[in-house]
Amino acid sequence: MKAGIIGAGIGGLTTALFLQKTGFEIDIYEQAPELNPVGAGIILANNAMQIYDKLGIREEIELQGHAISAVKITSPKLSPISATSLKYFEKKYGVKNVAIHRGVLQEILLSELAENTLHLGHQLIGVHELEDKYQLEFSQGHMISTPVVIAADGLNSTIRNAIFPNAKVRNAKQICWRGVTNFQLPTRFQNQLTEAWGPGDRFGFVQINKEQVYWYALKKGNSEESIEGYLESFKKSYHSLIEEVLEATPTQNIHISPISDLQPIRQWHHHNICLIGDAAHATTPNLGQGACQAIEDAYVLTECLHQHEADEAFCEYQRLRMPKAHQVVNTSWRLGKMAHWRNPLATGLRNALMRSMPPILNRMQSDRIFKLTLLESS
Repeated sequence: MKAGIIGAGIGGLTTALFLQKTGFEIDIYEQAPELNPVGAGIILANNAMQIYDKLGIREEIELQGHAISAVKITSPKLSPISATSLKYFEKKYGVKNVAIHRGVLQEILLSELAENTLHLGHQLIGVHELEDKYQLEFSQGHMISTPVVIAADGLNSTIRNAIFPNAKVRNAKQICWRGVTNFQLPTRFQNQLTEAWGPGDRFGFVQINKEQVYWYALKKGNSEESIEGYLESFKKSYHSLIEEVLEATPTQNIHISPISDLQPIRQWHHHNICLIGDAAHATTPNLGQGACQAIEDAYVLTECLHQHEADEAFCEYQRLRMPKAHQVVNTSWRLGKMAHWRNPLATGLRNALMRSMPPILNRMQSDRIFKLTLLESS
């Protein structure tokens, strides 16, 4: 079996490795002329690490990343609001949650890829359906044929826009700054993801290896404000540790982007073309599940293709994955809105409810995300 994958992000590369392991002949087409390490971190939650364990690269990811055993929501001054322990899931599933530099994860995935599989500098501009295959048209004039197309080309997917032109990207009306810096957090923050919620903004940080911290800052708004002006407000109103992290970050290591997602769509495939990851169900980053859901897609899709012909496999993949993926999208959207409330009465009530939530409820919510959707015979 042959398949062409459009996009060499985390979802595309993971899909390629699973299909390669199953015996597929794979070609990945990436529009970038080279794959430069992205200056950001990524949280590989328990569900993603279960899948990378199946792929045989869990230990390498744990070695090059940093284990996370708790997620904590705090006030701007780092007073606790809510805490979710992840140790229960470490025991239940036998894997850890890991924070890692996105570029390092990318390198691990690339090192497992067969030679001559990745084709850089291939910007897709058209897909043409022929009798028993698809013709991929690239901006450089290349025309390539393949019987199966897997679209892993992100939120603004060229393929999705071609086959499902009515799909809508939603603007969350939030701006995000991300950075990686050389820094060692105090011991009590070493093995946790911390997210501090202020009125209309928030700041998260996590150790991603012994030497580096990944952080992100979000606020309401549509305009991409200057880095210096915006982050100055965090230095004034948040804990001094956050100021230290920001002061340690070179300006060139800070990236800014608006936050958007894909309004849930009802169809992810058309004949032998299938969408995965952000192309199918892009989510806001509030649950830390964007890449994790793409990784789940890769595993389930490969299992389906192992048991069925492409068209039937894509139907089964959609049936299995859509409910959970859309639940993540919708829950993350609501959480993002709630996290950015400004009204003191509303935020006070929100924080009180979060403080009083029994740990068992937090565990149940996490378990719904961490439990993998599997084929009956897998």
